[in-house]
Amino acid sequence: MPYTRVNIRAALRHLRTADPVMREIIRRVGPFELRVQPDRFGSLVRSILAQQISGSAARSIRRRLEGAIAPSKLSPEAIARLHPDDLRAAGVSPQKAGYLRDLATKTLDGRVRLRTIGRLSDEEVIGQLTQVKGIGRWTAQMFLIFSLGRLDVFPHEDLGVRAAIRRFYGLRELPDKERSLRIAAPWSPYASVASWYCWRGCELPETSGRTAR
Repeated sequence: MPYTRVNIRAALRHLRTADPVMREIIRRVGPFELRVQPDRFGSLVRSILAQQISGSAARSIRRRLEGAIAPSKLSPEAIARLHPDDLRAAGVSPQKAGYLRDLATKTLDGRVRLRTIGRLSDEEVIGQLTQVKGIGRWTAQMFLIFSLGRLDVFPHEDLGVRAAIRRFYGLRELPDKERSLRIAAPWSPYASVASWYCWRGCELPETSGRTAR
């Protein structure tokens, strides 16, 4: 697993040295606590369900969906067996139901190979996953970070990461792609770790200390 103690120590050492703003975020947030999610199919299902709704609403729908397939676990086979009415009763919108069925179909027929996908490069993983309706580059990047444990993924479109950059780097507005990439350049080859600290940094109370960029 890439998120080993050795790799994280190296990542923190690099980030503290390369970027004084990130060094302060790390100091305030504390230890790195991200753990890889072993259920790859379930992770993608959760990502699809969470699109454009609150976290609490997504969790409620997921619990109802899990109840609909019980005692089976979330799997391509279980999703494929569900009738559209079952998905609707669980609170899954027609659009997302189509996404889930497409994910199940492409996993079952081998176009998405979740068991061996970890052998691919980041861009190959993104290319394979974005075949599925409802899975774009951002969702694929979340999969790289949270399911495959890739160390150097920078999701520049992520609102939480952009909000953290605006806040901690003293910007007046959310950064665009070019500015985000410029600020994040020193984070490589540990951009995933820095992104996690951005997400956790958004939860910190406001302080007056900011570094303008």
